[in-house]
Amino acid sequence: MTRVTSGLRRSETFVDVADGYRLWVETSGDPERPALLLMMGANASGLGWPDELVELLSLDHFVVRYDHRDTGRSTHAFHERPYPIRALADDAIAVLDALRITRAHVAGMSLGGTLVQLLLLDHADRLLSATIFGSALIGGAAPDPDIADDDLPGPDPRLLALWAELGQERDPEAELRWRVEHWRVLNGDVLPFDAEEFADLERRIAAHSGTWHSPPAHALADQSGMERGAELANVSVPTLVIDAPEDPITPPPHAARLARAIPTAALVTMPGLGHALPRAIVPSLAATITTHTCQRP
Repeated sequence: MTRVTSGLRRSETFVDVADGYRLWVETSGDPERPALLLMMGANASGLGWPDELVELLSLDHFVVRYDHRDTGRSTHAFHERPYPIRALADDAIAVLDALRITRAHVAGMSLGGTLVQLLLLDHADRLLSATIFGSALIGGAAPDPDIADDDLPGPDPRLLALWAELGQERDPEAELRWRVEHWRVLNGDVLPFDAEEFADLERRIAAHSGTWHSPPAHALADQSGMERGAELANVSVPTLVIDAPEDPITPPPHAARLARAIPTAALVTMPGLGHALPRAIVPSLAATITTHTCQRP
């Protein structure tokens, strides 16, 4: 299905990947421009990438966003057909294949940034560039002489308390309140938090998904095969790591540690950025990503 919103050409399709899963995929902008694949975090629909951000990125890219397995309008079947987290990286390549995109810029947030690291290792030939934020270095990395493991803080205790309630049954009103509170903590304590902005986002995601139920499939998925951080020393793809100083999941110096593990990585700090994408940060985030990608073919 093709539609035009705010003058932007958008098309939706479904892509079949492994194990009987089907993914919802949306493209935006001119297909003659370089492709930019957006990879969202765990248990999060592709609509987590704000429309305003997609529109700005589409000025210079053919933007692709999609729903991971067990999110949004993609197949929900984890309990019948479980899969390892690394399968989600293979799904990204299947999306590019289905769209006949030979090479693309990729940008990943949170779990999406973890998947980008796997793409850097296993599918470098498909990448024009990589952008990672809100993500920690995958396991198995060589020790860093300046940033020890003990220097890497864990998630905010307020998040751990909320995550303990993941998967609980709630009516739609209670679920909406829980999700908005989750976003409040993810946003960090510097940028203003507009509860109605994120409530509207979650209402749109629920309408898109057809349900308020959000099973924590990715939290249950097999994490094996991810201890490959030492291999990042061989990466040659131009990579941007964005430091989100207010991130309550992977606070500093996580981004610096990740950037130091990738020889081609540049580190840019975005003041105020947490683990959410409020309207206030969208223009600067779009500009930061575009500045990186437009240095590439």
